[in-house]
Amino acid sequence: MAEKKGFLTEFKEFALKGNVMDMAVGVLIGGAFSGIVTALTTDFINPLISSIGGAEIAGLIKLPWVNYEGLDPEQVKSLSLDYGHFITTVINFLIMAFIIFLLMKSINKLMSIGKKKEEEKPAEPPKPDPQIELLTEIRDLLKEEK
Repeated sequence: MAEKKGFLTEFKEFALKGNVMDMAVGVLIGGAFSGIVTALTTDFINPLISSIGGAEIAGLIKLPWVNYEGLDPEQVKSLSLDYGHFITTVINFLIMAFIIFLLMKSINKLMSIGKKKEEEKPAEPPKPDPQIELLTEIRDLLKEEK
């Protein structure tokens, strides 16, 4: 029983560490942000690409060995290569990677600004030992007497 309690205590300490909680918040925000990027790509970027180049982002490659006669559109899609979805996913990834890059770059810049301010402050010299102070005063007094 003591071994089980130790395991649970250890797990609780791990789960409640700041890094784990920060990572959980990051995953939740990333999931929500992923939906925004997907909507941006699907609703804005794909139509722009289609209108500029005339190329269709959503498309299928039918496999030559599959007989598509008599199949409904859902079955045709499930038996074909959906290159349009793949391209959309790659665009989503590139947008997410770029935004994360910008976030990390700005966070690193903010952190370096804080470090520079700390480095600019001159450190106070450590106080000498009281015995050394006393000996220094005696030396100075002896020099004055000469």
